[in-house]
Amino acid sequence: MSDFSFRKKKGLTFYRKKIKIKKGVVGTVFECIFIALIVSFVAFVLVWLFGIKTAVVGSSMEPGLHNTQEVYMDRMIYLISAPKRGDVIAFLPKGNEKTHYYIKRVIAVPGEKIQIKDGRIYIDGKLFEDEYGSESIRDAGLAENEFELKEDEFFVLGDNRNFSEDSRSGNIGAVNRKDIYGKVWFSKKTDEYKGGFVK
Repeated sequence: MSDFSFRKKKGLTFYRKKIKIKKGVVGTVFECIFIALIVSFVAFVLVWLFGIKTAVVGSSMEPGLHNTQEVYMDRMIYLISAPKRGDVIAFLPKGNEKTHYYIKRVIAVPGEKIQIKDGRIYIDGKLFEDEYGSESIRDAGLAENEFELKEDEFFVLGDNRNFSEDSRSGNIGAVNRKDIYGKVWFSKKTDEYKGGFVK
């Protein structure tokens, strides 16, 4: 036998080993990926609903909220119910996405008639007062003459009534529900609303 034949028979031979992956391992990997995606999605939704932050601009909500103070917005609550009187809301005036979020307090709700006369608020002809509006309102603006809020419209005011641009102003006016981003929370003052009609 020639040396060549011997080397051919006895020479080194490389074998490609097939890696066998068990089905159970594949299932576990996909299960982990699926769980991670679900957790990420839930976290995103929770942040979107409850954890979006914005900052107060100006002094219109003093003394409860101050300029540059950061607040959180609850979006979930207005998916299941309408804003109510006393809520502090974040909204974009007339849906203008090029401006910052305005933060004001809801004073009147859809279907109610609102007027400011002699420095006081009247809703459906009844005198309305709250703990934030003790001083006389100097500028009635659009509310000088009584008008009725349409469906899904809300009349809002800043707590610092004489230093606030709100529903009395022509470039804001009544706030449509679709322009309301959420309810402001994480502030003690915003959850202790006391206001009502004078008998």
